[in-house]
Amino acid sequence: MIRSDLTETMERLHPGLLGAMEPALSPPLYDRSGRSKVVHIGVGAFHRAHQAFYFDRLLRAGQRGWTIVGASLRTPKSGNQLNPQSGLYTLKEIDGENTKHTVIGSVREVIDAFENADKLIEAIASPSTQLVTLTITEKGYCLDPSKGELNLDHPDVRRDLDNPKHPVSAPGFLVAGLAKRKASNGPGLTILSCDNLPGNGELTERAILSFAEKLDSKLVDWIEANVSFPSSMVDRITPATPPAALETLSSEFGILDEALVETEPFHQWVIEDWFAGERPPLDQVGVQFTDNVAGWEKAKLRMLNGAHSAIAYLGGLSELNFVHNVVNAPPFENYINHLWNELETTVPLIEGFEPANYRRDLLGRFSNRALRHQIYQIAMDGSQKLPQRLIEPFVERLANARQSPAIALAIAAWMRWQFAQTLNGTAYEVQDPLASELSQIVSYPETDAQAIVSGFTKTAVFAGIGQAHVDTFVEHVTLALKHIMGHPAIHTQADIAQLLQFRF
Repeated sequence: MIRSDLTETMERLHPGLLGAMEPALSPPLYDRSGRSKVVHIGVGAFHRAHQAFYFDRLLRAGQRGWTIVGASLRTPKSGNQLNPQSGLYTLKEIDGENTKHTVIGSVREVIDAFENADKLIEAIASPSTQLVTLTITEKGYCLDPSKGELNLDHPDVRRDLDNPKHPVSAPGFLVAGLAKRKASNGPGLTILSCDNLPGNGELTERAILSFAEKLDSKLVDWIEANVSFPSSMVDRITPATPPAALETLSSEFGILDEALVETEPFHQWVIEDWFAGERPPLDQVGVQFTDNVAGWEKAKLRMLNGAHSAIAYLGGLSELNFVHNVVNAPPFENYINHLWNELETTVPLIEGFEPANYRRDLLGRFSNRALRHQIYQIAMDGSQKLPQRLIEPFVERLANARQSPAIALAIAAWMRWQFAQTLNGTAYEVQDPLASELSQIVSYPETDAQAIVSGFTKTAVFAGIGQAHVDTFVEHVTLALKHIMGHPAIHTQADIAQLLQFRF
């Protein structure tokens, strides 16, 4: 993070400051010593705003040992931010003009696993570790999206199978840690995915067992007997922290915090009650343990994340830049409600879930101007997100003879996003693991929308459509893509309204 003259003069956040820290920062004064019970892979902003926040609350409530050893697999960025601060960082919750600051103490350190693979493997294998949590995004699981299985042709998977003691992928590290745990007669362990994947626990288990099966059948037996893979649903909008926020914190409190995270006040965590290791008493701090995570997952993935993806691609093509800019444009608010009308029919009945209240709350959260949630951030890795957010509900509605123009428009907007150029002609880089493959498809002449849509349906992204619905899918999405491509410029509210007025 770039430092200004102001931040250059500030003292970096560290444990020695906690005793004299202003009460407005809510410093963590609990005991952070001893062995950690949690290993977390993927210590980005979301983990700091969510899982680490909950464990901080647990430690403040008097529970001992539930500190976190973090790990980063790809970049030293998180470690460079957190390790000089002994894992401490400030969480800033923003709601309009109101803000709340909390210095979080649950993270002890961050392992740079790319440079020190053995240390992460040892941490997973340590008998004191009761829980491994993951926020590695959908692509981090190295899955084949068409099958929901480990992609054995993934270059990182192939490399790790050839070098199992020096892994680079999350499945490779987990299996290496479990193998070492088995060899030392270690106790049971819970591996908990916190990523936006339906059935994320089952997918994680499948990936780990597939990887282990290629190495050692006895290890597979041990994992099945000693490791649990509960599913979970997580929710907290956490945009990338703007550099100016660091200066604001320094100006207000006189400290430099390179790991500052900004988020919204809302937070939710629903976990399947299936633990092989010690069960953390997170229900004491607001976490919901349940036997029905699937319903909550589907509601969140479709209503929140599905709307987020539609906002990202339609708003991005319109150069609106931030989520609040999109939802505060009246034509978009009307469109989002039409989208929710369609998506809501694909969400199961869940005890305690009120769709009307959920929609109202979501609209309020999306409208939070202070968060400045960049839609480009949401648009990243769309090929990994679209199936569960938009394609599956579209196909479910097709199977029930229901038309879905709002969902079709969002899917077509994702296809148009692959052109790497807004409707006004501004260029951008498409950030997606399949970007190279997808760019070949949109190299068709722009006027041939049907050829473009047909090309996309041949990719793994659309493998779940099924032969019975592919022709209708192509027909409907082609009409939506033609509609978008017929609006070459977006300058006014009237232009946006015309863009969103798509019907079959």
